[in-house]
Amino acid sequence: MRSGALLFIEGILLLVSFIWGINPTIMKVGLLYLPPMPYNGIRMLIALLFSWLMLCISKTYKPFERQDIKPMLWVGAAGFFIFQLAFTFGVQNTTAGNSSLLLALVPASVAIINKLFKIEDISTAMVLGIVVSLCGVILIVVGSGKEFSTSDNHLFGTFMMLIAQFAYGYYSVFSKPLLHKYSTYQVTAYMVTIATALFIPIAIPSLMTIAWQDVPLIAWFSVLYSGVFAICVGNFLWMWAIGKIGSTRTALYNNLSPIFAVTTGYVFLGEGFGWLQFLGALVILGGMYLTRQKGEILEAKL
Repeated sequence: MRSGALLFIEGILLLVSFIWGINPTIMKVGLLYLPPMPYNGIRMLIALLFSWLMLCISKTYKPFERQDIKPMLWVGAAGFFIFQLAFTFGVQNTTAGNSSLLLALVPASVAIINKLFKIEDISTAMVLGIVVSLCGVILIVVGSGKEFSTSDNHLFGTFMMLIAQFAYGYYSVFSKPLLHKYSTYQVTAYMVTIATALFIPIAIPSLMTIAWQDVPLIAWFSVLYSGVFAICVGNFLWMWAIGKIGSTRTALYNNLSPIFAVTTGYVFLGEGFGWLQFLGALVILGGMYLTRQKGEILEAKL
């Protein structure tokens, strides 16, 4: 791949990392007024409407071939839906530190799934990049003062977050074959549709308890951003990048999100930003550099 094209893809993934990185800060505002389950249900409905609008405007729809229907349903249900459901329960039941660390395992899960199913080759440089970037995330979490906990009341939430990150890894890997035959707009719309159709029945009891007329405008802006950008636009660009450079390399950019998260938390919420977080950011960028610039050199030495 030419360096110019690669730089463009990396720029897009940097944008995705920014969208997802500032999302927790924006979600915190909305969650002051809405419980997690109704909040997630509404943002998924918004994402559903917007993803189909994007598909209609793109005019790229074509009927699925019969052999692709089952894989689409599996990826949407076992991947994207399970991620949304487990993420919702995980955030509710464990610490921010546990959540951040477990979500940083997405690149490792993608690499393991690719290796087990022999879908993509995993280089030594890629493994080193994953390990180094994970160390950077740990430094950021520790520097943020976010609590780690293995106490009994956090075990369920920790388990849910573990399932969530693996489900997102599954979704990232097995959506790629579909992208060779159908547009990213279409695959995104169907993933969101499947996940929303499965999630909303679970969320209905909690949705019915909310006095929606009393929800302030700022909470609606929070839900709108999270639905349109974090779910719809972010996942659309994520899948587009997977189709271009593969799931393993794309997944590494997941670990750039904490850099934007701590930065926006510092600027808008007054949260701390110290040397450990700055060092963690540098370490994450070092991991990205290993995979991008030093891959061939490392392979040759080994």
